[in-house]
Amino acid sequence: MVDKKYLKIGFTIFLFYLVIYYWSGISGAIGIAVSAAVPLFVGVVIAYVINILMCYYEKCYFPKSQRKLVQKTRRPFCIVFSLLTVVVIILAVIVVVIPEFLSSIELLVAEVPKVLNKAYVWIINNEEIKPYLDPATLNAQIDWQKTVKDVLNVIISGAGGVMNSAISIATSLFSFAAQAVIGFIFALYLLFNKEKVMGQLDKLLKVYVKDSIRDNIMYVAGVANSTFKSFIVGQCTEAVILGLLCAIGMMLFGFPYAGMTGAVIGITALIPVAGAYIGAGVGAFMICTVSPMKAVLFLVYIVVLQQLEGNLIYPKVVGTSIGLPGMWVLAAVTIGGGLMGITGMLFGVPLAAVAYKLLKMDVCYKMAFRGKTNQRKKQAKGGE
Repeated sequence: MVDKKYLKIGFTIFLFYLVIYYWSGISGAIGIAVSAAVPLFVGVVIAYVINILMCYYEKCYFPKSQRKLVQKTRRPFCIVFSLLTVVVIILAVIVVVIPEFLSSIELLVAEVPKVLNKAYVWIINNEEIKPYLDPATLNAQIDWQKTVKDVLNVIISGAGGVMNSAISIATSLFSFAAQAVIGFIFALYLLFNKEKVMGQLDKLLKVYVKDSIRDNIMYVAGVANSTFKSFIVGQCTEAVILGLLCAIGMMLFGFPYAGMTGAVIGITALIPVAGAYIGAGVGAFMICTVSPMKAVLFLVYIVVLQQLEGNLIYPKVVGTSIGLPGMWVLAAVTIGGGLMGITGMLFGVPLAAVAYKLLKMDVCYKMAFRGKTNQRKKQAKGGE
């Protein structure tokens, strides 16, 4: 009879041949399956983030009580409290950011014509430029407010395919809303039944995977879970601290839009390393509508604050919690951003931290094993 080992090898080679030959169809099917599963992935991410808050509230919600009513209501109440916490944070940011953003836009629309008029007066009164200008232009009085409106009208009226663009945007928004709703419902199911789901996954691993492989999977999953949880908590804490420091410092120095800029920097600071500078660019643009000089001073202040945050706050709050040196944090943000944009920046650091921890532990284990082996060899030689 033919050895089973060779049958497995032949079957594996045949499968590889089928995959290579029909790769275009297989890759298309995989793409469709991944697109269909996006809401479920979104639900897993939502459930994982909400679970951090839920676990904290469960520790505070009569943790030692043995009453049935308390035990039955602990999970629903903690989920509701967690969702309300997220909603309150989002509403607070909107209330702080949106009004000041709209007022800055109004100020920008009102001030642009004045700036253009000043530039026009300076140009026509400049003796070096005047010879190159048309005499009719020198005597013309331009209504810059009307000119800006006319330009906007031309842009709006001349934009082709506006209806198609609107339909495309509406379709995308509807699709996004549908995926978000499905993901949210799936997240609620996971939160209510997380112990049951984890038990089912554990049973699957016990039945279909060898014990050694299962132990390695559980170990890697445990390291990944602790790292991601520490990263999320640390990054959110660091973002709040940086946003508050920015807003308080701007108030002390008399910069405008302190609340809005602090909130924006706090949000963008969730992106490691580069996030605060993105928020600083938005804040500088808003401040520039009031005073360009204050915008420059604000950028100087942000650079100083970012140095303080990068050297003192971030290593203590985030770097220590995930165990990843600053050099590798920067490398993870750079590579992750290059591969997947903002999503890569967000997930690059914890993924790099997981890989760093696993590699470090494996290296330490192998070095210790080699040390014991060498020691035994020396003892054996000494015994001889």
